[in-house]
Order: sequence, then structure tokens, then C-alpha cells
Amino acid sequence: MQTLTRRIALTVATAAVLPLALTACSSNDSDSGKSDSSDKASSSAPTSEGDTAGSGNSVAATDEPFGPACASVPKNGAGSFDGMAKDPVATAASHNPALSTLVTAVKKAGLVDTLNNAQNVTVFAPTNDAFAKLPKATLDKVLNDKAQLTKILTYHVVGQKLSPNDLENGSFATLEKSELTTSGSQESYTVNDTAKVVCGNVRTANANVYIIDSVLMSRWSA
Repeated sequence: MQTLTRRIALTVATAAVLPLALTACSSNDSDSGKSDSSDKASSSAPTSEGDTAGSGNSVAATDEPFGPACASVPKNGAGSFDGMAKDPVATAASHNPALSTLVTAVKKAGLVDTLNNAQNVTVFAPTNDAFAKLPKATLDKVLNDKAQLTKILTYHVVGQKLSPNDLENGSFATLEKSELTTSGSQESYTVNDTAKVVCGNVRTANANVYIIDSVLMSRWSA
């Protein structure tokens, strides 16, 4: 009788413990699944901040104007970078105070319409200070000799749009029908090993402009 009573008690105890054990196992399995899922989601999530920053820096480096003289370009209006991008190149240059001597020369040579109507060109644009480097007698002579002035100015124009990368080590035909050379990297470029680009990658409606610190006229005698 005592043996039967003990067996009944053991059976009841086992029946009571078994649901608790099953519940505990189920809970552990569920937590483990959530943890695995969370880990997978975490490992596959993109690092968007880093990716965006890298892409943004790359785009900015190739698309924005660069160089020390860019700081003097007006921030707003027709002479700003945004304003110049809306006008053809001769008109755009006329809105930039640092290019007033070049604009005068272009008008004297009768090249305003030629430059404004050209498609997909690159202009290496000497600043006022670049023209001021020339002896006054030489500058006056050139400005009053339309044929020579036309040759000099068209030598500053290449018949294709050049990006900064194109300038690293290039030789390009000009509208004057001869060659000019460029060299450099990143934001430091020279033309014909003499003129430095002081504000590069300036966009106009029909041209890319590289503002330079010297007039490219070594081919012509003073």
C-alpha cells in the first residue's frame, strides 16, 4: 500500500514539473532566434553616413570651382558662379570684374559673337593682373593690332570642354590652330609651363573656364 502511494505521488510531481520545463525551453529558443535575427540585421545594415560622405567628397572635388582667385568671385548676381553658368562665355566674363581687360580685348578683336556662339569650348582666361604683367607699350600695340590680337585670344580657346582631370598631362588644339599644353594634378595646374590656373572649373552656358595669371603669348614677339 505504501509503495503504491509513493508511485502516485511521484507521478503527480513529474506531471507538475514537466510543463514548467517545456515553457522554459520554449522561452530560451525564442530569445535565441531574436538575438540571431537582430545580429543579422545589424551586420547587414549599410553604413550610409560613411558611404554618403565618401561619395559627396568625390563629387565636390570634380564639380566645384577651385583655386585662390575663386574667393574674389561675387557670391551673388550675374558675376557669381551660378550667374556665369547661365550666360555664354563672353557675356559671362563681362560680369566678372577680374576679367575686364580680357573683355575689352575680345570686343576690340570682334570675337564676342564668335565666343558666345561656340559650342563646348574651354577658355583659358587671363586676369587683369595677367595683362598688367605685359609692358604697357606691348599691351597697347597688341590691343591696336586686330589681326595679332585675334591670334592671341583664339590661342586661349580649345575646341572642347576640358575637365580638371584632362589638364593633368595634356596637349590640345586651339582655335588659333596650334597647340597648348597643360600639366598638374588635384587643384594645381599650369598652362604651357608658365601660366598658373588661379580659379579653375568655372562653368558658363557653353564653355568651361580656367582663369590664369599670365597671358599666353610667348609664341609672338613683343
